[in-house]
Amino acid sequence: MVLRTTWHNIRRTPYQAFTAIFIILQTFFVVSIFALVAFGSSRIIEYFESLPQIDVFFQNEAKQEEIDSLKKQLEESGKVDKIRFVSKEEALKIYQEQNKDDPLLLELVTSDILPASFHISTFDINDISSVAESLDKSSIVERVVFPQQVISRLIQWAESLRQVGLALVVFLAIDSVLIMVIIIGIKVSYKREDIEIMRLIGASNWYIRWPFILEGVFYGIVGGVLGFGIAVGTLWYATPYLSSFLQDIPVFPIPMVFLLQALGIEVLLAIILGALSSYLAVVRYLK
Repeated sequence: MVLRTTWHNIRRTPYQAFTAIFIILQTFFVVSIFALVAFGSSRIIEYFESLPQIDVFFQNEAKQEEIDSLKKQLEESGKVDKIRFVSKEEALKIYQEQNKDDPLLLELVTSDILPASFHISTFDINDISSVAESLDKSSIVERVVFPQQVISRLIQWAESLRQVGLALVVFLAIDSVLIMVIIIGIKVSYKREDIEIMRLIGASNWYIRWPFILEGVFYGIVGGVLGFGIAVGTLWYATPYLSSFLQDIPVFPIPMVFLLQALGIEVLLAIILGALSSYLAVVRYLK
């Protein structure tokens, strides 16, 4: 009976139903886009964290014992994930491979010219600067190279994106609730006479409220699923262009587990948003 009344209310006012669904669709489209972008940005940061982030070049006078001691200090610091040591001989092999098509350059360089080095990755990208600064103070280190500006900007960009996304989602959620309250409130006003009759014959407040609350839930589910579907469809269409731009960064494909989890969470939030909006409207207009 309650479900039939809910469906009857939706069919009687299709334009209002379309407006409610569109508002929620818009909100959850933005939610989905920012969820996907946040996932992608985390993948990008993980990719850069997995690369050698600090290159340390040693002085020619540096002894192997001193290098080993420095390596042990780095490992004990708890900040360093991986350390790869490149000897002078290995550095020469790498140089020869990179310049194998230029015999003149190969003749000019020997292993004595090339320094031994460390290629270091940290557990946390935020520790790169502190590790690099400590290495720069070592007496056996000639030069420390690390992309400080790129990494700092990457962290700032990801944090700014989260803040902007959260603010926009909160704004749209509040906007959706207010518009839904108005739409459901108008529907309650249209049925005021029917509601009075139901009260006269002994219907409880919750019996009167449930059709409107379920109507809000319906709008939430449909709008949430459509918003998520359009966002994923947009991503699918843009994937070739994004993959070309990102090149070797392994952002795609987005795991199906993540998509299903995101869909489930968004549908749950949409149900809560729709039910809350309808409840507020019914309580307000049935006073």
